[in-house]
Amino acid sequence: MAYLITGATGFIGSSLVPVLLERCGRRRGGAIKLYLLVRETSLPRLEARIDGWVAARPAARRLIEPVIGDLHEPLLGLAPATIAQLREVGIDHLFHLAAVYDMTAGAELNQLANVEGTHHALALAEAVGARVFHHVSSVAVAGGYRGTFTEEMFDVGQPLDHPYHRTKFEAERLVRDGARVPWRIYRPAIVVGDSRSGRAEKVDGPYYFLPLLERAGERLPQSLPLVAPELGQTNIVPVDYVAAAIDHIAHQPDLDGQTFHLADPEGMPVLDVVNTFAKLAGAPTVAVAIDAGALARGAGELAAALLATPPIRDLRRALLARAGIPEEVADHVSLGARFDTAGARAALAGSGIESPPLESYAGRLWEYWRAHLDPGLHSPRSIAHAVAGRTVLITGGSSGIGRATALLLARHGAQVLLVARGAERLEETRLEIVTAGGMAHAYAADLSDPNAVDSLVARVQAEHPVIDVLVNNAGRSIRRSVALSYDRFHDYERMIGLNYLGAIRLIMGLLPRMRERHDGHVINISSIGVQTNPPRFSAYVASKAALDAWTRVVSSECLAEGVHFTTIHMPLVRTPMIAPTRLYDRFPAISPEQAAELIAEAIRTRPKTVNTRLGTLGEVGYALSPKLVDRVLSAAYRLFPDSAAARGQRDATEHASVAQALFAKLTGGVHW
Repeated sequence: MAYLITGATGFIGSSLVPVLLERCGRRRGGAIKLYLLVRETSLPRLEARIDGWVAARPAARRLIEPVIGDLHEPLLGLAPATIAQLREVGIDHLFHLAAVYDMTAGAELNQLANVEGTHHALALAEAVGARVFHHVSSVAVAGGYRGTFTEEMFDVGQPLDHPYHRTKFEAERLVRDGARVPWRIYRPAIVVGDSRSGRAEKVDGPYYFLPLLERAGERLPQSLPLVAPELGQTNIVPVDYVAAAIDHIAHQPDLDGQTFHLADPEGMPVLDVVNTFAKLAGAPTVAVAIDAGALARGAGELAAALLATPPIRDLRRALLARAGIPEEVADHVSLGARFDTAGARAALAGSGIESPPLESYAGRLWEYWRAHLDPGLHSPRSIAHAVAGRTVLITGGSSGIGRATALLLARHGAQVLLVARGAERLEETRLEIVTAGGMAHAYAADLSDPNAVDSLVARVQAEHPVIDVLVNNAGRSIRRSVALSYDRFHDYERMIGLNYLGAIRLIMGLLPRMRERHDGHVINISSIGVQTNPPRFSAYVASKAALDAWTRVVSSECLAEGVHFTTIHMPLVRTPMIAPTRLYDRFPAISPEQAAELIAEAIRTRPKTVNTRLGTLGEVGYALSPKLVDRVLSAAYRLFPDSAAARGQRDATEHASVAQALFAKLTGGVHW
C-alpha cells in the first residue's frame, strides 16, 4: 500500500498523516509507504512534523519518505526519475490537500494554489498511475447558495462572490471533468482545532472573533443580557474528525465518483457559537436575538444605501481593523446553505466517527487559542506573560485540580514540577504534558510524612534552584458528623497531617530561598467551607482554617522580602475527592479546569485571597449574626444526612432528593 500526499504539513494534512500511520501500523503484511510532497525550503518543517508523528512509535519513521516538489510546477515539480519510481511502486491513494484555506488571500494566490495546483496534481495522478485521486475541496463551493446543498449538487448557478469560493469551485470542476483516474471528493465545513487537544495552526475563521470576547469578558459583567440581530447559520467541525472521516471513507470500497460533506448535519446558529465562547471568556451572552430579516424588510433599501456610502464603509472598515477582523471574514460570518451529509453518514456508518457538538470541545479550543494564538499572548494581562519560563511546583498534581492546573500552566509555557503519592498516575500526567510540547518533572512523595517532605524539598531544590510558585493543592476531605467520629480521632489527625502540617512543612522548606531571592509566590488551596462552616466537615474545615490562619500571620512577615501568599477559598469542585458522597452527583460544582483558571489568574494577579460571592456572604453573615447562621446550618445538618460512605457502607441507590438538590443549587459551591 502506497500513499502520495500533498499538503502534509498543512492543517488538515498534519492531522491526516498520523491517522494513516496508525492504519499502517495495524496492517498485516505487504510494504507500506507514505510519500509526502514538500518544497525543498519546507523540508525542515516537514522533518519537525515527522519527529512529532513518530515520537510514540519511532519505527514508523521508515514508512515516510519526503518527495521534493512544488505545487505551482507542472507534475508538481517532480523529477522524471521520481515519477518513474512512484509509478513502479504503484500509488494506491493520492491525497490532494495542498491549497489555500484563507479568506484573506488574494485572487492570484487562490488561483495558483487552488486551481493550478489541482491541475498539476491531476496530471501527476495520471503519470504515476494512482488508483484513486482524493480531492479535499470545501463547502465553499456552495458560495451564496440558499437552501439545502446536497452532496450530488455542484454547478447550480450559485453566486461565487469571493476568490476563495470561485477557486475551490473551479478546482473541484477540474476533478469532476478532467480526472483520468477514479476520484473521491471531500467537502469539509469550517475546520477548527482538534477536539481532543484544541491544537490549531493559525488564527482563521471564528478565531478572529475570540479577542473581542476576551476583552468583553474583562470589561463587562457576565450577567449583562445582550440584544443582537440574528446572524444566520454556520457549520463548524474539528480537524481530527475531518482527518478520521477522510481516512475511513478513502478505504471503503465502491465509493469512487462520489462527494462527501464532512459537516455538522444540522449546522449551528452563529449566535450559539458566539455564546459558547462568550461563556468561556466570562463575557455577556446574547439573551435576545432579533430577526434581522424582518428589520431589513422594513428598512431594506434605505439600509442598503446607507451601508454602501463611503463614510459608512470607511467607518466599518476602521472598526473591523481595530478589532483585528478582516473584512473578508466579517462579510462571510454565516453560510446561506444547509449541507446535507447523507452520503458521508452512510460511508461512516458503524465506524463511530462523527463530528462532536461544539460545546463538548470548545473549552479546549479556547485554552489552546489563549496559550498559543491569542494576539495578546505576551501582554502583561496574559497568563503566559505571568508563567512562561517560570517554575511552578504543584502538589496533588496527578489528578483533579492539580492535574488540570499543571496542564493549563504548561500550555502557557511554565515548567511544572508535579508532586503526588502515586508514581504511575504522576508519570501519566508528566508524559501528557511533555507529549504536548510542555516541560514537566514528576516527584512521588507522601506529604503527610514529614521525612518525605524534607526529602522532596532537598530533591527539587537540587534539581531546580529557583522555584517561582508553589501551589499547595494536595489534600484530603472527610464528610462525617461528630456523632460518627467519637471513635475516629484519627480522622482529625489525618486531616491536620496533610492539609495543615504537610502544607506548611513544604512551604517552610522552600521559603528561605524565596526570601533570599526577594521573589516567590505561595498559593494555598483552601475551601469555601472555612467561610461557611458547613456541618459534618469539622475535621476538614479545621485543617484548612489552620492553614488560613498560619498564612495570614506569615504573609505579613514575608511581604517586605517580595514573597506573596494567596489563599483560594475553592468552591465545590467535581473531582474524585467528592465522588464517594453520592449526594454531590446533583450538586452544582465547578470543573477542575475552571478551578485551574482561578489558580492561573491568582498567579497572574497575586491577590491576597480569591473568594466566591457566596463564601464572602457566609463569612460576613457569621460575623454579623452568628446565631441566625447557626439556625440555617442546623437546618442543613438535618436536611443532608451522613452518607453511606461516612457510615462505612455502600449504597448504590443513594442520591440527592429534590429538596436537597434545590437547597444545594441556592447555595451553589458549598460542601453540604
